[in-house]
Amino acid sequence: MAEQEKKSPYRVLIGKPGLDGHDRGAKFIARALRDEGFEVIYTGIRRSAAEIAATAVQEDVDAVGLSSLSGAHLRLFPEVIKELQTRGGGDIPVLGGGVIPDEDIELLLQAGVSAVFTPGTAAETFINAFTEACEKHSDDSGQ
Repeated sequence: MAEQEKKSPYRVLIGKPGLDGHDRGAKFIARALRDEGFEVIYTGIRRSAAEIAATAVQEDVDAVGLSSLSGAHLRLFPEVIKELQTRGGGDIPVLGGGVIPDEDIELLLQAGVSAVFTPGTAAETFINAFTEACEKHSDDSGQ
């Protein structure tokens, strides 16, 4: 048997900031990424931006995925980005998804969110986006 080159999987964190208690979509994304070989850390529901950022930095993740169905994405996603910067993780890309109106997508991208997904996004689309974000983070951090 030829020895395959071993590449460590990308580490991603999936978080549910705020009071939103619906996590079906976040769990679906976590499973899909795991099935593609990612190492996934799921923080669970009702986490503060500070908790999500602290976990991301402690776990040395390559990307953070956020899910919001509560309508608070314009406040919560940038809050996580700010908390990451405060903790030395400002280089960690943040991707977001959930029930997000089209008019809010550009605002989130301007606030530093790398990619935004809405219900019905194909798994291949978000898997590719996470892969690209992790590759860029890995290249930028010299890993």
